[in-house]
Amino acid sequence: MQSVICFFWLKNNCMQKVRTFCRVCEPSCGLIAEVEAGKITGLKPDKEHPVTKGFACHKGIATLEIHKDKDRLNYPLKRNNLGNLERIAWAQAGQEIASNIKALKEKYGEDSIASYTGNPLAFNSLAGPAIGSFLLNNKIRRNFSSGTQDCTNKFAASEAIFGSSTIHPIPDIDNTDLLLIFGANPRISHMSFISIADPMEVLRQAAKRGADIKFIDPRKNESVAGIGQHISVKPDTDVYLMAALLNHLFAEDLVDYDELAEHGDNVEDLKAFAANYAPEIVAPVVGLAAVAIKNLAEDIAAAGTAAFYMSTGVNMGRQGSLAYWLLFMLSLCTGNFDRTGGNIYSRGFYPAAKAGRIRGDIHYEDTVFGQIRRVRGSLPGNLLVDMIETDENPIKGLVVISGNPMLSIGTGSRLAEAFEKLEFMMVIDIYPSATSEHAHYILPATDMFERPDINVCGLGMQKDPFIQYTNFVVPPSAERKPEWWILRHLEQAQGFETDNVDLEDYQAAIDGLGLFNRFDHMLHQTNLNIKEIQTSGTILLPPVKPGRFYDTIIQTETGRINCCPELFAEARERCASIFSSLQKEDRNQLKIISRRTNYMVNSWFHNVRSLKRPEHLDNPLYIHPEDARRYNLGDGSTVRVFNDYGEVTTRVTIDMDLKPGTLAITHGWGYQGDKMKTASANAGCNVNNLLPSGPGSFEKVSNQSFMTGIPVEIEVV
Repeated sequence: MQSVICFFWLKNNCMQKVRTFCRVCEPSCGLIAEVEAGKITGLKPDKEHPVTKGFACHKGIATLEIHKDKDRLNYPLKRNNLGNLERIAWAQAGQEIASNIKALKEKYGEDSIASYTGNPLAFNSLAGPAIGSFLLNNKIRRNFSSGTQDCTNKFAASEAIFGSSTIHPIPDIDNTDLLLIFGANPRISHMSFISIADPMEVLRQAAKRGADIKFIDPRKNESVAGIGQHISVKPDTDVYLMAALLNHLFAEDLVDYDELAEHGDNVEDLKAFAANYAPEIVAPVVGLAAVAIKNLAEDIAAAGTAAFYMSTGVNMGRQGSLAYWLLFMLSLCTGNFDRTGGNIYSRGFYPAAKAGRIRGDIHYEDTVFGQIRRVRGSLPGNLLVDMIETDENPIKGLVVISGNPMLSIGTGSRLAEAFEKLEFMMVIDIYPSATSEHAHYILPATDMFERPDINVCGLGMQKDPFIQYTNFVVPPSAERKPEWWILRHLEQAQGFETDNVDLEDYQAAIDGLGLFNRFDHMLHQTNLNIKEIQTSGTILLPPVKPGRFYDTIIQTETGRINCCPELFAEARERCASIFSSLQKEDRNQLKIISRRTNYMVNSWFHNVRSLKRPEHLDNPLYIHPEDARRYNLGDGSTVRVFNDYGEVTTRVTIDMDLKPGTLAITHGWGYQGDKMKTASANAGCNVNNLLPSGPGSFEKVSNQSFMTGIPVEIEVV
């Protein structure tokens, strides 16, 4: 079923060119793998792909280096009594892990085991159902995920305003006259919660036809040059800028009252909220002149069409859910929601809006850590340490799948101590990691070229909707297994009822279990079936069209947008409290943000040798020249960065593009083990040691961790 383009005869070997696609981020760019003698020898963008059309970033191409990395996990490993890892057979791993889980439950109860799932699983279409089955069978209810480190604010806000966690209207970049981009760097990160091939080219074309593109960010990032205007704001203040824009729009009668009357609930409450944040009051807090805020609001109102977008630079602040709410209020209030050139919903191959619909009221649980909720099944990641260390029903065992919480969750030093208290930890991953250094069992997973997939990750967020399938390009090397296989193997060892399929025959197991059959139900909505997709490889779907949102997409009971959700009542009070504290804050307070670079994608690209260029061998602190002079620092100076949560020591790099008072360090560094040679030799520092964890360190309504705009101090070493 794999799409083989052509054959070349090289000596006695047949070289095939095989179509597949990247699974690093949402666009799922088409790739051509060159396969010879059962091994991938080359990887190139697919110029004939109907959507990505020959675009693939260097990170996607670098996945071949990951695939071939000799430091990859190849065999099941067990930590012996001396603390050393030893190779074991899959059968032994299954039996021993099953025994460990059973023993923990008998000793401490069913809640003694928790799970943590990582970001790569969003791009793995077969892993989700297998994880769900394993957690359900084992009655594992304390589940954590990397989502609470980067995007659960969007799920929570969409639930509140649209009635579903899976409704995320995207900016219509091709047709907009004005585009506001908050906290995003498309040149580096390619945009999240929108699946778009070559976003910089799309933005260039928009600018070329006259679109006014504005980047709102504490740093003039790499995307701004030649594309648009940079509006420099203080870190983690975007929510107040949005509120001030709405304030001015209401004050000057620049809102579309007819649109609000027809499609909005609780409009007066929204207006009352915005009334507290006049541009003159907000200006010193966000770092802009009041007249600049007013002019921006008037530009939005005057534009023929306007679209709005925000990403992790805002998500990871203290009020990401409120910011996402206000982002769409800007769209609705100016008459740009569900309109050409505004923010529109992309249906894709399945009506995902219904799948994420709220079922009943949102409930908070009373715990020793305060009231907490689950967002798409996940508890706050920042409470993982506390739930391990608590005296009341502590976590004693942890299952980690494709994640690295040691380098992802705030205050990693606390987490290292907590992990040592666990009586059982199992890690499933493609690499050894900072987390697996604490594991009792480490199980080797396949990479994206060793498993079949569908591009399910961009569902409901594609600029140009399409569906594509790839078989595995090459069979799994050594004893690597896909996540679904590993979890089913463990379920069999535990004695759970499973389909009687021989897991040793990889392809037969996929077919026998009908792993892709669930997509037939989804594809039926588009008059397609899985066989057609597997045969065709890629199928284009109807283009995104506005005008149907209120008829077929929105999931609120009234069929209208909730302009001021009651769910946010406490968050709005907290918003006012934080604003008051920011007004009183020392004007010289330094704050740190995360900086994305072309040389790291979270921690799983840490071992890619080709990304370790001479100037990117470590993880420096970026600082504005004014702040550097104030602390007598220069390029290359060694500096200690610290606060109440922890500290890191690194070198300094001067960055004139930062707003004064803003520091930046890249996420994903800090590996201290010896299993990954490149990462070990170029460890860098883990910026998450400066982040808070525990109660109060996350947004209550969404569980989103506070990870940007963190107050810090610095001193010369």
